[in-house]
Amino acid sequence: MVDLIADLFVSLDGFASGIDVGPFFGYSGAELGTWVREALDQPQVVVMGRVTYEAMAKISASATDDVSTRMNDLPKVVFSNTLQEPLAWKNTRLLRGDLAEGIRGLKQQSDVPLRSIGSLTLVRSMVRLGLVDRLRVMIFPLTLGQHGRDPAYVGYPRAGLELVETKILDSRVVLLDYRPAGVAGG
Repeated sequence: MVDLIADLFVSLDGFASGIDVGPFFGYSGAELGTWVREALDQPQVVVMGRVTYEAMAKISASATDDVSTRMNDLPKVVFSNTLQEPLAWKNTRLLRGDLAEGIRGLKQQSDVPLRSIGSLTLVRSMVRLGLVDRLRVMIFPLTLGQHGRDPAYVGYPRAGLELVETKILDSRVVLLDYRPAGVAGG
């Protein structure tokens, strides 16, 4: 059975987006760009929810940069009970119904890891169901305070995590790679 890796990009105060902040919260850099390209070059099936699918499909489907081209080529699965087929973004499959059953089926059928990018609601549900094998959190060096949108961890269950790896990119962005480790403080 393959692993499910959930990648979250957040501000230091835990927001996944904010008012008047661009991609990567305005902290693009050479090492971050390399990490993104190398992460996309790994064999994977990208798993996402409807909101992330709609946003990324709008950007990547017609873009010609290397990252978008790779995203277009990767196999993708979108979990939604409201989207209708056919889906516009190539190499994308729609799954409906029970999330736990769907993810477990993908984990058993796939010969490459599953990876979610963004999809806060989906990741939250997968964490609650115990389906996430690795949680990679990219922390950007800013606090958004009242300008923060989409708090990343609201609704998560209490859980302990084991730190697997850390990496500092461009001398300012920190990647923390965790595995579930049971109940925190238990």
